[in-house]
Amino acid sequence: MSEYLTLKKANCKNCYKCIRHCPVKSIRFSGNQAHIIGNECILCGQCFVVCPQNAKQIVGETEKVKVFLQSGAPVYASVAPSFIANYEGIGINAIAKALKKLGFAGAEETAVGATIVKTEYEKMLADGSKDLVISSCCHSVNLLIQKYFPTLLPYLADIISPMQAHCSEIKKNHPGAKTVFIGPCVAKKDEAMYYEGMVDAVLTFEELTEWLKKEKIELEPDPDQTENSRARFFPTSGGILKTMNKDEQRYTYLSVDGLENCIAALKDIENGETHKCFIEMSACAGSCVGGPVMEKYSRSPVADYKFVSQYAGKKDFEVKQPDSLELKKRFEPIERRYGIPLESEIKEILKKMGKNKPEDELNCGSCGYDTCREKAIAIYHGKAEISMCLPYLKEKAESFSDCIVSNTPNALIVVNDALEVQQINPAARKILNIRYSSDVLGDQLVSILDPKYFLEVLRTKKSIKNQRTYLAEYDKYVEQTIIYDATYHMLVCIMRDITDHEKEREKRENLRNQTIETADNVVDKQMRIVQEIASLLGETAAETKIALTKLKESISDE
Repeated sequence: MSEYLTLKKANCKNCYKCIRHCPVKSIRFSGNQAHIIGNECILCGQCFVVCPQNAKQIVGETEKVKVFLQSGAPVYASVAPSFIANYEGIGINAIAKALKKLGFAGAEETAVGATIVKTEYEKMLADGSKDLVISSCCHSVNLLIQKYFPTLLPYLADIISPMQAHCSEIKKNHPGAKTVFIGPCVAKKDEAMYYEGMVDAVLTFEELTEWLKKEKIELEPDPDQTENSRARFFPTSGGILKTMNKDEQRYTYLSVDGLENCIAALKDIENGETHKCFIEMSACAGSCVGGPVMEKYSRSPVADYKFVSQYAGKKDFEVKQPDSLELKKRFEPIERRYGIPLESEIKEILKKMGKNKPEDELNCGSCGYDTCREKAIAIYHGKAEISMCLPYLKEKAESFSDCIVSNTPNALIVVNDALEVQQINPAARKILNIRYSSDVLGDQLVSILDPKYFLEVLRTKKSIKNQRTYLAEYDKYVEQTIIYDATYHMLVCIMRDITDHEKEREKRENLRNQTIETADNVVDKQMRIVQEIASLLGETAAETKIALTKLKESISDE
């Protein structure tokens, strides 16, 4: 199924918006990337509509149609009646004229097939054998029942869709022709492929618009009118009922649009709470005029309904009703591969998500699932990851952050641009002699520290790094770094207590000074001793000289 809805991985930003809006949660996440689960997807196109990064894309068939045109076989277009809302003021004649320029043999309104289908619904109700009848025009609703409510398949009208009925008529009237449906729905691509032989290709309005632009073909305003066109109401909410006679009084007629409402209605039917009803079901809110391609680019419910209403006539198209057997369609259940895990397995996964008791299950929906249990089941099936839980990630990040902040030996103080203390860790409280964080949180920084350097950083927006500071009031030496966070307008102060280092340095400095002083004293003393010795030696030498001189003179006289 997912071959018509693909993902551009480079664009997927792990936002989970697609899973939040997917009515059947048929999207799994792996490696922070979304992946569509084919056998669960009902091709409603909501993921395509809501994706903010355009990561989802519808597979085009324009090239396939061009091959048909080049083959030489006549190619006819069946144009969904919602075209009048998509191309304001453009009638079917103008569409046909433009398509012929592209090479088509002709174009007709799918509403012709809608007339055939609604007539067959009326026959089914007149028979009265069915307790409940659910319309089968919307392929997404059909897939929803086939995959998620298989027990209700007996109530699904076993009649082909207007697209199939009309394309079959075209092929009957033009032997050898190829048929191309053009509309606002991605699910029709799957319907055409699965039920072979009626519709050869499907283009969305977007594909047609791009093709016309490329060929420089402009649609000319031509709001043609015809009274015999009541089935043009089909693409609006309750449009099928508007075209039906509703003569069968045994039945209640009601319309349900939007997948959430359809799912709720199907649950009611499943519970046996609804009987003798004909229910028109449309997957898109507002029916086909709210289709995924139209909704993506030009969603305007009131204006769209007005355009359809003004274009539709009051009588049916004049058609030859085929034999009922030609209009039969068989719906088989489509099995999904996932089962329900055991309660113990769910609880084990919940514990890994930090959900140890029921009150821990916030059911916030940030992951895309309505409840934590649904998310746990998705994890069990490999469709989701534990990291998709925002509260879990937040608590994990805060716990990790708190662990680092609380156990780092460095002091951390965070203040806002009003210099009010926002956070203080145990190391900082120890340096500043603060017993509890609550004693200072929210208070002005000046109550615990001189804000001079903080004010300087706040004014200049330039950080101060590894600045040695003496906190006189605490008799502490610190090496501090003050950083300004422009994003959150916060000042972060990181202080390393170097008091012991500084005191050891002072001790070594004092010891060095004392050693130098002692050495100087010893040198001075030694110099004095030397000087005294020199003086004594000088006196002795003089006396010796005098004595020797006298001795010499005495000897000479003799």
